[in-house]
Amino acid sequence: MTDLDQRITSVLRERAEGETDTHRLLRESRARGRRRQLRRRSAAGTALALVGVVGFAGVTGADPGGLGGRLPWNAAAPADVAPVPPRADGVPGAAQRPDLVGTDTRVLHVGVDTGRARYLSWAVYGANRVESIRLSAGGDRAVLVEVSPSARAVDELLLDGLPAEQGAVPVTFDGVVRPFRNGAGGLVKGWQPVPGLYARASMLGGTDRGVLARAVDALRWGEARRCDAPLRLGALPPGAEVTACSVDAPAFPNGLKVQLTVVRGSSATMWVELLYGAQISASTTESNRTVGGRPAYLYPAGTKLELLGIPKAHLTADVGGPWTDGYLKDKPGFTEADMATVLAGTRVAKDLTDPETWK
Repeated sequence: MTDLDQRITSVLRERAEGETDTHRLLRESRARGRRRQLRRRSAAGTALALVGVVGFAGVTGADPGGLGGRLPWNAAAPADVAPVPPRADGVPGAAQRPDLVGTDTRVLHVGVDTGRARYLSWAVYGANRVESIRLSAGGDRAVLVEVSPSARAVDELLLDGLPAEQGAVPVTFDGVVRPFRNGAGGLVKGWQPVPGLYARASMLGGTDRGVLARAVDALRWGEARRCDAPLRLGALPPGAEVTACSVDAPAFPNGLKVQLTVVRGSSATMWVELLYGAQISASTTESNRTVGGRPAYLYPAGTKLELLGIPKAHLTADVGGPWTDGYLKDKPGFTEADMATVLAGTRVAKDLTDPETWK
């Protein structure tokens, strides 16, 4: 049994006895700075978040993370409700400026025709200049599309959530759809939508080429949209920058997870995360700090600070601490004051279940 399996099993046992402790569901493996591990961490985090916000019924019969079997969002999300990141006005799409892809973590330079497919998640990894969208275009398999001005950046990404021995599938950008085995099975296509831009679409565990084709056809290369729309940051600690943005919404409107990564130099990393869940009750945590005049809670380890008072949601800043693989133990990182600065300047959408309020 994997670590993820053990954590999910533990959560399900606890849920049978009472309310789920969503804080425990959010202790994910921290990014280690290697390109190949970015999406493995994202996929695991999404699975745990789904267990926390939609409960056991939402994932029964589904493989957490969408790695196989039925997708959990088929049962969790009403068909007439879909998340749509708002347009980034005045920003050219990838078709006009492929060189801008992955350069601004607040912006996606590609969109989806929501009349033909549904957004499930989207992300920008600035350090690697990669943008990604996971979408559903019918059937029971999701399609993940990753784009970058760098062929190497796309080629070096592991296929969605798979371990290195299975997910390292070379990409040929010739537009041909190819099956892959490597223990999981599925389809992958590499192509150049426009000169100077490289894309990969992959579908795990499925063989229906029509699903992959519909997803690719639903992409819109001439528009730009905001990645960070549900959660935006204000002031940052001196010398810090946002290097990654991800929004996971497969269970929308019942659940939503937003994560922004703040980095300073090579030794300081902060994960700012908003987890919304329709089943999250009001926080029973007592405030032991004040942030921007609002109640907050510093966790006992001293590495995680939560801003309290957001209905059905947890908003946290987490700096990982010296237990992050041990390699940051003797290096300066972000402090409690830095976490407070970031949380004090956050802006959360008025209604997390209504994308119209994300603008």
